[in-house]
Amino acid sequence: MSPARIIILLVALVAGVGAALLVQRPSQGPEPVAKVEAAPTVPVLVAAVDIPIGQTVTADNLRWQSWPVSGMPAGIIRKDETPEAEKEIIGQLARQALLAAEPIRREKLIKTDGTGFLSAVLPSGMRAVAISTDSRGANTAGGFILPNDRVDVINTSRTGTGNNATTSSETLLHNIRVLAIGQNVQERNGEKVVIGETATLEVDPGQVETLIQAQKAGTLSLALRSLKDAGETTPPAQAENAMTLVRYGVSSKSVKP
Repeated sequence: MSPARIIILLVALVAGVGAALLVQRPSQGPEPVAKVEAAPTVPVLVAAVDIPIGQTVTADNLRWQSWPVSGMPAGIIRKDETPEAEKEIIGQLARQALLAAEPIRREKLIKTDGTGFLSAVLPSGMRAVAISTDSRGANTAGGFILPNDRVDVINTSRTGTGNNATTSSETLLHNIRVLAIGQNVQERNGEKVVIGETATLEVDPGQVETLIQAQKAGTLSLALRSLKDAGETTPPAQAENAMTLVRYGVSSKSVKP
């Protein structure tokens, strides 16, 4: 027998023995699947529907929803800690808008004890004063000033008559919070323009007198501030004590002593 045939027979013999061993090997079942346990949860109080700012919370506005215990933010109302929380929350006013399924936080609500919304949300020591505005938006940044925006209040007055008439403008107050435009205390349904005849501003007691006197003597306008500088309480250096005078249609800048 030739060497080639001997090699072929040996390869066939080895293959046959291997196949026999595989057939006789007991079959193994599928590998066990790792058991995944659900993360522990606890019911928390959430808004059942969107709750706009200023709305009184009712029982239909609230529901309990399971929430993972791990990583739960502080301040959320848990049922295992306060099972009667609904009775406490019902009847309070939303001082900030709440979205559906958003966890209820006490700091976003306020007890009014029968008082109005503005008096309830107004910080201690502050006052709410309404000033007249142009419903066409001529003195309110084209109508694009919304509640909770920050503005500067500018007074424009006119002195003299005829050819001797002089119009002057000066910034009375800086970085004032707008509480409401007309009777709107929030942006509604995504609208970007809120029309109203008045703007209600949050001021301190001293600023109340300044606003009322200026409105009696002239016209008040609102200049919208950028969100980036809404926290600044001091006016720019170049604008301090500055007044713009308009005489015979020509503008000039003067500095008050």
